[in-house]
Amino acid sequence: MVRAEKAPEVIVFDMDGVLVEVGQSYREAIRETVKHFTGQTVSHDEIQDFKNAGGWNNDWLLSQRLISDRGKKVEYAEVVEYFNQIFLGENRDGLIRRERWMPRKGLLERLGERATLAIFTGRAKYEADATLERYADGIRFHPLITDESVKNPKPAPDGLQLIQQEHPEKEIWYLGDTVDDAQSAQSAAVPFIGVSTPHNPRHMEIAQILREFGAFAVLEDINELEALIQETDRVGS
Repeated sequence: MVRAEKAPEVIVFDMDGVLVEVGQSYREAIRETVKHFTGQTVSHDEIQDFKNAGGWNNDWLLSQRLISDRGKKVEYAEVVEYFNQIFLGENRDGLIRRERWMPRKGLLERLGERATLAIFTGRAKYEADATLERYADGIRFHPLITDESVKNPKPAPDGLQLIQQEHPEKEIWYLGDTVDDAQSAQSAAVPFIGVSTPHNPRHMEIAQILREFGAFAVLEDINELEALIQETDRVGS
């Protein structure tokens, strides 16, 4: 476990499950993609099992794996094409419209007054941009690290290392909701805060897994971050 020595000077957010609730967007796109190619329904629990195991941050690859597990062979490019068709839709009117932005009004603005905000996500840039333009158009994230930014995706630390290069000698915290996020932070020696929201019926299990993989704190909601930072300030003063 990498413990926070002081309050963060750079706050790095994962997107899905941290800034955005994606149970009815990305997770549903996985289910709909698998059903399209196999005629079979994937449970939310089966998807969560893969996420908890680690190594399945890429939802396109996970969709292909779930299709393969059901006896069908579909090329990766075909999986990506169908997934994006239903996720993004013709004009960003697909399942992406079901996303829910989780930070309360003013939270990111207040955090941005005391720290640099950044993002490290496994999303493609066009997917990240679509959500950020809709919900956080006035918020500056520097840098915004997406799938195209790194040679090796999570759980590799490449994205966090790029952020460390941008902000040398700064105290960096990373917030994520999966084992891959936790392992990436651990490899980069960055303090990790888990997020496990109660809307997931397995959130207690997920919270425990994140602690086991090095989270020094686990929040039920991104809006609890301010209190954690204030507590860190008090302990360090």
